[in-house]
Amino acid sequence: MNFHPRLRLRHLSTFLAVARTGSVGQAAAELNVTQPAVSKTLRELEDILGARLLDRTGRRVVLNAAGTEFQRIAGGAVAALAKAQEAVRGVARQRRLRVGSLPTAATRLLPAAALRFRQEHPDCALRVSTGPNWLLLNQLREGALDLVVGRMADPQRMETLSFRHLYVEPVVPVARARHPQRDPLDAAAVRRHPLILPPSGAVIHQTVRAWLVGVGAADVQPAFESVSAAFCREVLLHSDAIWFISRGVIADLLASGEVQELKPSSPLMPGPVGISLRTDQALDADLGAIIAALENVARGM
Repeated sequence: MNFHPRLRLRHLSTFLAVARTGSVGQAAAELNVTQPAVSKTLRELEDILGARLLDRTGRRVVLNAAGTEFQRIAGGAVAALAKAQEAVRGVARQRRLRVGSLPTAATRLLPAAALRFRQEHPDCALRVSTGPNWLLLNQLREGALDLVVGRMADPQRMETLSFRHLYVEPVVPVARARHPQRDPLDAAAVRRHPLILPPSGAVIHQTVRAWLVGVGAADVQPAFESVSAAFCREVLLHSDAIWFISRGVIADLLASGEVQELKPSSPLMPGPVGISLRTDQALDADLGAIIAALENVARGM
């Protein structure tokens, strides 16, 4: 196998950092180099490969088809090099699974599955990461995560990835107990109260925006943008705000009676929750076991 003589590990690490973060600036900070240095390295890599890997849209960069495929293969290669280095150095590696979790799976599904997995596989540690959907899927694609649990992303974000369906979950509007809103939530109601909406990077962003358009409130702007249960709980308890969120994120708050689910004037589209994996991923015993645990817990839900 022949490698281009100009291709270096710095080209791969720089590209993977940009692909993972979607930003030259964030990649530069992560690599502790300047933004011009990152841009120069990317241009060198594209010149070496003879293909564009990234599309620039303002301050953000987006992988094209060639970039998505290169991220998958290059990420796996860099991960394999790291394992080879540890093996030669005699570094003892604890068995570990790296799981990415979206908020909708982090409160009930994943904790219950993790405890079940721990009982059966006590020698394997679970490293759980949270973050926006696009970041977790990029980490999955390059091999930094073994699977991601949460809502299914848009089809364009699922390139080179597969999805195992677990259950369907609705998006609901919620507010504090004894909130003054009594009638079904409509355009007039969402204009009377401050809204907490999912940010543009969240999987349910388009679902909520489509509902606002459908009820004639396309112009309504949020007071806050978040999917954080801790932050939004405090805002809800101390205001008349209304939060649009996946029901799984706030299941414990609903059960405690701290918040209540409001009735929308028209239903919001539910979405599938499941497990995202790389299409070329081999399922070893540990990975198969955490998937089985997630499926068992989901059936009980």
